Amino acid sequence: MNVDAVNSLRGAGIPGARNIDHVAFTVPDLDAACRFFVAHLGATLLYVEGPIRRGRWMTDNLNVHPEAECIVALLRLGPTCNLELFTYDSPDHNPVGPRNSDVGGHHLAVHVDDVDAAYAYLKTVPGVTCQGTPKTITAGPIAGSRWLYFTTPWGLQMELTSTPARLPYEGTVPARRYGPHPDAWASV
Repeated sequence: MNVDAVNSLRGAGIPGARNIDHVAFTVPDLDAACRFFVAHLGATLLYVEGPIRRGRWMTDNLNVHPEAECIVALLRLGPTCNLELFTYDSPDHNPVGPRNSDVGGHHLAVHVDDVDAAYAYLKTVPGVTCQGTPKTITAGPIAGSRWLYFTTPWGLQMELTSTPARLPYEGTVPARRYGPHPDAWASV
């Protein structure tokens, strides 16, 4: 893929867009997921709403079965991310989430100061599975970055990442990745 060619297609975008408001995931047990994010990732639970069951409105507005019922929680995760968690009771519920290689596959990446220290902590958290040990990228646009994938107790893919102050791709384009935020989550 040619970066310059793709970037030449850039339009004005959605009128008035300012930032990503939230990321959302459906989880099998809302209480357990909220407790995990608060206890192990430093999130703050802001509110829980539901159950919500509105018939055809659910299909028209959320693209789910009309008999679906959901409960939603909103958490603040660090200084820049709102995390919305849903749990559903639905006749057509699929209990198996997509893998990263599946269409709709996803993961949530958390920038940390020290991937090795974060890895050591995660190994002590019941139900967390680390995908190997921390790795260092040695070539390419983000060479020098360190990372590790892990899954939560219910199977959500997540990543720890840490990047050097300057990345190789920065010499080729004016745009930059966001982060790391200057404040640690605990101080926000």
